[in-house]
Amino acid sequence: MEIRLRRRPVRLTKRLPVAVAAGVAVLAGVLLTLPPERGRAPAPAPGPAAGAQAQAQGRGAPAAGVPAALPALTALIGEHEARLRARPRNGRAWAVLGAAYVERGRRTGTGGDFPRAERALRTALRLDPSPATLEGLAALAVARRDFRAAERWAEAARKRAPGRWTAQALLIDARTGLGDADGVGRALERMTKLESSPAVDARVAAVYRDQGRREDAAARISDAAAAAGAPAERAAYLEQAGRLAFERGDREGALLFFQEALRTDPDQRDAQAGQGRALAALGRTTQALGAYRAALARQPRAEYALELGELYESLGLGQAARVTYDLVRERVRAAAADGVDEGLLLGRFEADHGDPGAAVRALRAEWRGRPSTAAADALGWALHRAGRTRQALRYATRATDADLGGGVRSAPYAYHRGMIERALGRYGPARRHLAEALRINPYFSPLHAPRARGALAALGEPPPGDPPVS
Repeated sequence: MEIRLRRRPVRLTKRLPVAVAAGVAVLAGVLLTLPPERGRAPAPAPGPAAGAQAQAQGRGAPAAGVPAALPALTALIGEHEARLRARPRNGRAWAVLGAAYVERGRRTGTGGDFPRAERALRTALRLDPSPATLEGLAALAVARRDFRAAERWAEAARKRAPGRWTAQALLIDARTGLGDADGVGRALERMTKLESSPAVDARVAAVYRDQGRREDAAARISDAAAAAGAPAERAAYLEQAGRLAFERGDREGALLFFQEALRTDPDQRDAQAGQGRALAALGRTTQALGAYRAALARQPRAEYALELGELYESLGLGQAARVTYDLVRERVRAAAADGVDEGLLLGRFEADHGDPGAAVRALRAEWRGRPSTAAADALGWALHRAGRTRQALRYATRATDADLGGGVRSAPYAYHRGMIERALGRYGPARRHLAEALRINPYFSPLHAPRARGALAALGEPPPGDPPVS
């Protein structure tokens, strides 16, 4: 088995501590390209906090930028909290603090840092309405899934400083969440003209993935991983490479990417959950359960709990699945308290494991505010599960038809469309889309992939003249 990880010689640092976006963490730009403070004390001696800021500054800029290690972020936060106790009107320090809170909240998955980030960034906005502060507010809005606000803040930053590529990266995040493919393309073109770096390669890979350009996406993320500097940065790109590999059904390759990411940065919990996903697909269920539990223990994300619950359910462990599904609801409520809108994930969860009617209500609101491809797929599936299958087909088609914006090649999306078409008696299209789902990734879900195979088998062989799957 060959893993496409094209690299220049890179020496891995051992055992040092990646969506939208795109597996690329956010230091919100304020750690980067900020001018030196005039009249301030000299920079601190090198240490974790200085390392986080130097890592960002050494790369020249992002609000969508270079992932930093969790210990470095925590040290940076402590340093700036102390600095602000002495100089509370230091707008630059408030901006750095707010950005670090955003990134730590995103990395830990708890969200408790987001209200702190908002207070810090709003204070920075009053004292220092710089492009970096505006990008920090955009990054916070992306983390909370308020993509319209993210677009407004990122546009304000772009107008204030057109030469900062980081504002374009945040516009990509925001417009992806809003389902604005043309806007994503414009921001991508501007970003690549302004900057060339591993972080930009990772962004490009994410856009290519959404456009269905899987080979191009894999090449760009392998370039990013090969050229990355710090361990946390390289680990984020390896995790992104693992997700791309898994989505195309490469279980073994995905597992190797996830393992390497976790070795490179032991705090890379997305990679640990990815290990669970790949191990489950390989039939190594005991190890898969352990990986998911470890990820949840350190980073209690609702999506990890949903995946683990479905794995339990696929194994016939109903009680364990119910307990884990309760955790999904708990994490969604906690996220809402911190200002994070998890309507999309809640709708997906309720459609399959709760109240499909509630799922439709949540996802209609999602679609009105954030009409993305993911929202179209989820709403279509929820309508089908709620017995409104004729309405469902419109949204399932939107999620899977490249001419309507559904360019991503997704096994779950194709599966949903196939099951909806089967329920409507459209057996030819149903057969084609179920076969497509299993060809894209035969292991896309421990719960739903077997159902796809069963449904396809029940449909039988296509009649003569039925066109093949494109």
